[in-house]
Amino acid sequence: MTVLTPHAEGVAPGWTDDGVEVRSFRYAPERLEVLGYSRSLSSDETVRVGAGAVAPLYALAARAAVTRELEAGSYDLVHAHWVVPNGVVSGLTRIAVPVAVGLHGSDVFMAEKAMLRPWVRMALRKARLVTGCSPELVDRVCQLGFDRSWAQVIPYGVDVDLFKPDPERREIWRQRLGLPAGAVMALGVGRMVTKKGFQGLLRLLPELLGSNSALHLVLAGGGDRLEEFRQSSAGWSDRVHFPGLVLRDTLPDLYRAADLFVLPAVHDDKGNVDGLPNVILEGMASGLPVVASAISGIPLAVTDGEQGLLVEEQNAEQLLAALRRLLESPSERARMGAAARRKATEELTWQVVAGRYRSAYEAALSRAAESSKPKDRSMEEATK
Repeated sequence: MTVLTPHAEGVAPGWTDDGVEVRSFRYAPERLEVLGYSRSLSSDETVRVGAGAVAPLYALAARAAVTRELEAGSYDLVHAHWVVPNGVVSGLTRIAVPVAVGLHGSDVFMAEKAMLRPWVRMALRKARLVTGCSPELVDRVCQLGFDRSWAQVIPYGVDVDLFKPDPERREIWRQRLGLPAGAVMALGVGRMVTKKGFQGLLRLLPELLGSNSALHLVLAGGGDRLEEFRQSSAGWSDRVHFPGLVLRDTLPDLYRAADLFVLPAVHDDKGNVDGLPNVILEGMASGLPVVASAISGIPLAVTDGEQGLLVEEQNAEQLLAALRRLLESPSERARMGAAARRKATEELTWQVVAGRYRSAYEAALSRAAESSKPKDRSMEEATK
């Protein structure tokens, strides 16, 4: 298995990760390499000017990188993750092996734009498989021209050995944030962009914090709306904490400090939506009950009343009620948190997810082999 990824500042030319070869490719001077790594969209709603300008260079370089790799090695299948731009690149590249297209969220939002739809349809005509972490994302792309029976909804996985409860490390982040003894900590993790829904959560601060003096809210992550969110909650700065970007090696301890996880995700005004946020899986593996919106791929992981509570998106009344229910009942938090950890370890490990991908790949290879067989002459004559 080889992974091709775009170069950016700080990304090495290549490395090996647990037996997987990773190679990055250059497509512009480094200061102009602004695609990917959450930098292409402003608040995940509009394409940044620089990203749009460099996109043709990216397409040419990615096509060349894929061609070089296929010529140098022996591969059974190419999986183009993100239908835009990489699915489109696969449609522009001569590829002799079957092609799969993977969907993740913002790429579907881009694929539906009128200017890009013809290129997306060209890519889908070549594909023998579409995978996505959300039924909604898969359905939206299939409506652009792909056989739904060839598509697979496969949730993401989570490293349950990295993300796991550890009471002995619970106080590390609590002390760093200055939380008082006995504080109840609600945690949200993600980029500070519209589709995560944190703006709706912050509007509930007077009701939420006013009725629960022990509650502290921690929203971790960077993003275009971070400063706006900080300013909007300035009146509660002693109980609403924005630690900014949290490095992955310290992230497991942040979950261990929390009592519940919240992500009130929404469709933004442009129709962009997350597929299945990894942070929900990380919270579940860490033994946290989840309060989240019942949209996109989230119900694949969280069953309402079991691993957490699901609410209608942008329904402030339901969100407030769900949070209050868990805040007022430590026993329910413990029950749902244990169920969340159990589901993560039984159904959402990377081993389980990899098995589902392997089955999907085998089905795509079978479809490709079947389509390449010469038709029986009598059948051809009968259909003339």
